[in-house]
Amino acid sequence: MDITLSPSYDNHENVVFMDDAETGLQAIIAIHNTNLGPAVGGCRMFPYADKSEALEDVLRLSRGMTYKSALAGLPMGGGKAVIIGDPSHQKTPAMLSKMGQFIDSLNGQYISAEDSGTNVSDLKLMAQETEYVLGVNDQQEFGGDPSPLTAHGIFCGIQASLEHKFGRASLNGSRIAIQGAGAVGRSLAKKLIDAGAEVFVADINDHNIRAAQDLGAQAVAIDNIVSFDADVFAPCAMGAVINDVTITKLSAAIVAGGANNQLAVPQHGEMLRKRGVLYAPDFVINAGGIIEICRQYQNASVDDCYAQIEKIGSTLTQIFEQSSEQKVCTSLVAEQIAEQNFSHKAASKISSAA
Repeated sequence: MDITLSPSYDNHENVVFMDDAETGLQAIIAIHNTNLGPAVGGCRMFPYADKSEALEDVLRLSRGMTYKSALAGLPMGGGKAVIIGDPSHQKTPAMLSKMGQFIDSLNGQYISAEDSGTNVSDLKLMAQETEYVLGVNDQQEFGGDPSPLTAHGIFCGIQASLEHKFGRASLNGSRIAIQGAGAVGRSLAKKLIDAGAEVFVADINDHNIRAAQDLGAQAVAIDNIVSFDADVFAPCAMGAVINDVTITKLSAAIVAGGANNQLAVPQHGEMLRKRGVLYAPDFVINAGGIIEICRQYQNASVDDCYAQIEKIGSTLTQIFEQSSEQKVCTSLVAEQIAEQNFSHKAASKISSAA
């Protein structure tokens, strides 16, 4: 497979495939950019239709991690891993152990954490085979699970978005429609409800819906969540939810959620801007988890971690203001800032070597 022919190929430094007949593991690790440090990103398990679809996803996700870490000011590059399979019934301990060996074979080029379809228990099995796994320390807050910190950053980002769009940062009385009530979506729902917001959730998993309802959220049909009457639409499931079809259905004035790669194609950022919808770029607003992973990597202070996550709001405000001044979409502004950060580091490395 020639990865350079993929629409999502972006001069990735390394892309490695694993096919293990004994355990059934089919996986891909993509390393996008290591100018700022080792490539760090979660390990996702999803029933992709085929290897080409999995490749597209891992290329896009790894690129997004580069931009996410660069904008958050972290000494980390961008990488991602995907496992092809249904996590509900195809995941096995032997497969996860083999995945740990696969990660270890890259000798620290890539460091993994949890993602959609994997959890702390899964990563602990991988960690028996490699030291290059984070988010598995029981002594850490939430047992090392970064998803509550991801939700905290999204919460801060929603506050900043409401203030920019409506002149109010208070969540009291705001209507938030969350697509996806998994670990991040539920944590976000609880924080929003505690702050006085009305929260509406949709998910394909009935267990997730019931868990969100127990927190005080109201259920909405999955087909209706994009067009639901709300101040904020918060995608917290899979990517490409903002596309030609859904943009025409949106009733919310703000899109601000935790899903990666929310824009199906870059042009959708400009389409949102022209419709007057404020978009909080996903790789900015959902950086709380990788900030926590970096804290664990450096064994840094929890207080410093929260302070850095809470800066997501001010970073978004800067992006929103530049977008308004320059009359370009927020996603383009955010990418330009990130590229300056990791490109400058690359130039410094070249200069030092010379």
